[in-house]
Amino acid sequence: MEINKHNTVEKDELTGDKLLTGHEYDNIRELDNNLPKWWVWLFIITIVWSVAYIFVFDVIKVAPYQQEEWKNEMAAAGVTSPGQPAAIDPASLVVLTDQPSLDAGKEIWVKQCKVCHLEGGQGLVGPNLTDNFSIHGCAYSDVVNIIVVGAPEKGMISWKAQLSDDQIKKVASFVMTLKGTTPPNPKAPQGEPCK
Repeated sequence: MEINKHNTVEKDELTGDKLLTGHEYDNIRELDNNLPKWWVWLFIITIVWSVAYIFVFDVIKVAPYQQEEWKNEMAAAGVTSPGQPAAIDPASLVVLTDQPSLDAGKEIWVKQCKVCHLEGGQGLVGPNLTDNFSIHGCAYSDVVNIIVVGAPEKGMISWKAQLSDDQIKKVASFVMTLKGTTPPNPKAPQGEPCK
């Protein structure tokens, strides 16, 4: 350690850098170094960014938070809460009973649904739709909802992109006609009993 002529500045013997006075712990003296310029600029940029972020999101509120943006995207895609059918007005959910609608629903069923549920609805990969049990709800609105949103964890895709709202209502109405039928070799009941 070296002391200059005026006895005011101490310097490190190895590097020649100025030492801070009064900062000695376990025989370790702290150097009076400046922070690297890149670190100082990064610190300044983060402060400016945080002020801009607060201003944009909290003060003038021109940009939505992630949660609001997600809700907006889901609404734009027609997906509402999990309990309601997406893209279909719940007020318009009435079981179609006219023969042309049921025939159209059966045609869609044969083309799209019979692969997993079999033609009589007795179930193969998909559940048995003829018994008095249901995994996703027993009401017509529940049937429409499961067609719209699907059940990916069970292997059922969302049919919203492939079927129109009208087609979904028709095939759901046809599914409702399967309840109580007795096809051969039905799959064992799954889910909760319908009331």
